[in-house]
Order: sequence, then C-alpha cells, then structure tokens
Amino acid sequence: MRRRADLATLLLAPVLIRQGLRVRRDTPRLPGAAGPVRGLVPGPDPLRLLVLGESTVDGVGARDHEEALTGRLAVALAAKTGRGVAWRVAGRTGANARAVHDELLPDAVTEPADLVVVALGVNDTIELHSPARYRRDLLRLVCALRRSLGPVPVVLTGVPHLGRFPALPRPLRDVLGLRSVALDAAAASLAAVPGVRHVVMPVDRMTASAFASDGFHPGPEGYRIWAEYVVSG
Repeated sequence: MRRRADLATLLLAPVLIRQGLRVRRDTPRLPGAAGPVRGLVPGPDPLRLLVLGESTVDGVGARDHEEALTGRLAVALAAKTGRGVAWRVAGRTGANARAVHDELLPDAVTEPADLVVVALGVNDTIELHSPARYRRDLLRLVCALRRSLGPVPVVLTGVPHLGRFPALPRPLRDVLGLRSVALDAAAASLAAVPGVRHVVMPVDRMTASAFASDGFHPGPEGYRIWAEYVVSG
C-alpha cells in the first residue's frame, strides 16, 4: 500500500499540487467548537477522559464540544459503563502527531486520566509523512503519556480514509486515500503495545451526511457515529 501511494504521489505530483492549492483556496474554513473544553456527564464514580489530537478533537464542524467528538465519546462511555464521565479536550486544528507531543501534551498531562483517546492522522497524511514516521511519532506520544499518567489505557482512533472526503477531487482524493490507509496500518501495529487499542474508522459510515459543510470534517452526526463506534469497537 505504501509503495502504491508513493508511486501515485510521484507520478501525479503536478496535478496533485494544483488540486491541493485549489482545495485550500475554496474549502470553507470552519472554526473549532465553541464553549468549555471540559465537562461532565453526570453519574457515579466519574471516569476521567482525556481526548488528544487534531482538528476533530478541536471540534471543527460542531457547534460545541458536547456535539463534537469528545462530548459524544463521553456520552457513549457513560451509557456503556453506567458511570459518569469527566472529559477534557486537548486538540488543535492543523496539528500532526509530532506537534501534539511537543506542544499539547505538556499541559494535557498535568491532571490525571483514566482513559486517553488519541485522534490523529489527517494532517500527517496531507503533509505526506511516511508510515514509519507516523508510527514513530505515535509511539513517542504513547510512551510520553504513560510516563506522565502511569499505565493508562490508550485508544488510537483509526486514521480517517481521505478517499471518502467530499471536498477532495480526484485523483487527489484517491492518492490521499491510499496514504491514509498506509498510515492507519502503521498505527494499528501499536495495538501490540499492552494497554493500547486501535479502532478502525467505519469507512462504510462515512457518507455525505456525516460531514460538515466543508466536506472535510465530521458534522455532529458524523461525530456521534464515530464516537459510538470507538466506544463499542
């Protein structure tokens, strides 16, 4: 998969560059979710949830974090466990795995957590990072989380399949789709680390109605589907 992606990137480079510039120019720039970056789903013995990552954690495409990924995860976890969930968000639009480790992690680990969910991969895909680099950066992030928080369970959400993003024209969509699959395979290999779980993105659920108006980020319904899949996966 990686070789196919690299070859397609090389052969189609002039077309991909033109399409990428056009997408950047024409795609609406949606803000991150408004409102508090922490909250509580009421219930006994609240589970402390930290969600770390890129624009999907920043809540782009949702009005607030309650209808974005973190809030939806908290509701799904509360329903599954019968416990309350105290959630926190540490996300930044445009961040790749290395930036999350270097710039977001230090503040994120100043409080304890019982579960960490990491949502990354789109920016590493569009920046054409190799699967080896992505795996290395993710492993570094997981190790840093464990050093600071102890043996906390870590869930790696699958890299979204960019081949399903409505905002991307072909062949850019196809090439980035191949690259996202290769990065997701690299992330999946980290499930061999004790206490780390990888949950593949539900590609068949990535329909147009799951996306926000920019055709690139999930909308509230997309976040709900994604969160329920992560919790049940």
